[in-house]
Amino acid sequence: MNPSTAHARVLVDELLRCGVRDVVLCPGSRSAPLAYAVLAAERAGSLRLHVRVDERTAGFLALGLAKVSRRPAAVITTSGTAVANLHPAVLEADHGAVPLLLLTADRPSELRGTGANQTTRQPGLFGRAVRWEVDQPAAERGADGSAEQAAWRSDACRAWVAATGGLGGRPGPAHLNVAFRDPLPPPEPAGRAGGVRSALPPALAGRPDGRPWTAPAPTDAAGLDPRVRTLLVLGDLPDPAQADEALRLAMRNGWPVIAEPFGAGDRRGVVPHGPLLLAARDWVDRHLPERILVVGRITLSRDLGRLLRSPGVRVELVTTGPDWPDPSHVAQTVHPWAALRRAMSSAGAGPGRGTGTTDVRWAAAWVQAGMDVSRAARRVVAASWPSGPAIADTVLGSLATGDTLVVGSSNAARDVDLAASWRPDHGTTRPTVVANRGLAGIDGTVSTALGIALAARASEPDRGAPGGGPGCTVALLGDLTFLHDASGLAFGPDEPRPDLTLVVVNDDGGGIFATLEYGAPARSADFERVFGTPTGTDLAALCRAHGIPHEVAGGAPDLAAALAGTGGGVRVVEVRVDRSRHRDLREQLAAAAAAAVR
Repeated sequence: MNPSTAHARVLVDELLRCGVRDVVLCPGSRSAPLAYAVLAAERAGSLRLHVRVDERTAGFLALGLAKVSRRPAAVITTSGTAVANLHPAVLEADHGAVPLLLLTADRPSELRGTGANQTTRQPGLFGRAVRWEVDQPAAERGADGSAEQAAWRSDACRAWVAATGGLGGRPGPAHLNVAFRDPLPPPEPAGRAGGVRSALPPALAGRPDGRPWTAPAPTDAAGLDPRVRTLLVLGDLPDPAQADEALRLAMRNGWPVIAEPFGAGDRRGVVPHGPLLLAARDWVDRHLPERILVVGRITLSRDLGRLLRSPGVRVELVTTGPDWPDPSHVAQTVHPWAALRRAMSSAGAGPGRGTGTTDVRWAAAWVQAGMDVSRAARRVVAASWPSGPAIADTVLGSLATGDTLVVGSSNAARDVDLAASWRPDHGTTRPTVVANRGLAGIDGTVSTALGIALAARASEPDRGAPGGGPGCTVALLGDLTFLHDASGLAFGPDEPRPDLTLVVVNDDGGGIFATLEYGAPARSADFERVFGTPTGTDLAALCRAHGIPHEVAGGAPDLAAALAGTGGGVRVVEVRVDRSRHRDLREQLAAAAAAAVR
């Protein structure tokens, strides 16, 4: 089976699993792999195939089929103006909320922009008229597709959910633009029976029992069975209250929780040092859950990505809208947020940890392992000052419930992730931790922190009322993150000035890269120029130019004393660290974690 045939058959098989029953096909060469696949499906009785010679007509035929059935009909075209002729039907489907699937064949990337025949910019052609779109690259030459089928099938499921308005969206058109390389026809003619599924080798067979790769769950709580041995993974969420809901559900069901540091509220149910525990791979492999329930976007841990790809572990997501985070294409079920809330209601009230899980000893093992790792990591970091985790620990120790910590989206976020786990009071006394994790860029962090501090001051209760004291805002960021948005410190004397302390961890460059593969000793000759990027900037002089108070904290007591004086406008506290120690410290922490649970 050639790569284009495998690609087309997998897509058609997945769309059949999702529920496609009508396909409108326009003849064309580049779309031949899809044409052969849907023809085989029709001969097997899996769908109804409608062939039309005009793409504009085909689009409206699919629209009519979907308008009555309320089930997405698919329309297939070749490349070029054939795609553009779907536009009138796409606009009608958009405004009329009619579910429609657009499968448009395209040239591979090496032919785009070269003057190749019948080739134009098809991705984005329909603009805002589609609910969701993807540009699938051509299958790799010489590959059997097994490494790519997860992405192909996941995309088909996303298109189906977007078109149907699943998970709270509005029905409408969804666009799958699919590139195919020669050879385009299958090596064997389409048979009279069997269909696309029987023609797929085991490596491309999809989920067992004909289920979709990723399926939306109903809004009831039935899919969140508390008896399944479950590890809840908590990432970044738009509303801190949502994290609280997820944590309460986990506590009531007795599920251990691995959490990123963002958000607020009671974290007593979180496995201490959970992300670092995942680096102890042998221990994790011996204590795998049956199900991983992911709530929020996971952005910090590579080891967590490895866990999600573990064979035999069912991955399910809870999403706040019609889109869902699944970069590894491993999710089998997506639950709407309403399902979590209904599960909360059915779990009953009570503040303590529950015993809903079928394996209490397994859940306790995760918590105990986290405590063991936490003690070991604490010893390593205590001897590491000045280091990012030690600085983050000192900053967190200065903050209380009602305070806000804004974190730069580089090493600072990872340092807080480490430090937040071992504090003995982190369950009950905890600031709100905020970061720009949407795209995880370092730009604009100073201005974001200023905005958060201004908003916090505006929303404070009456300072004269009992318990109405102001919460402070502190930002923790690296020197490059600070320099990237230093212009945020330039505002006029008549502008409102918040109370904000910026703690700048100055390692003179891109410290995070030292902890990644680029910082390996074997690559040291190339590192400093293109990744380390030292600037040697005098931060004190920069602050003076903006009229911002600046001080240097040499030790942990100095930093704690500086933070004890938070308030009174914007100021900068600089802590200088040695970037060359970052990699060794991370390796020491990983080794300590593995040894603690051996």
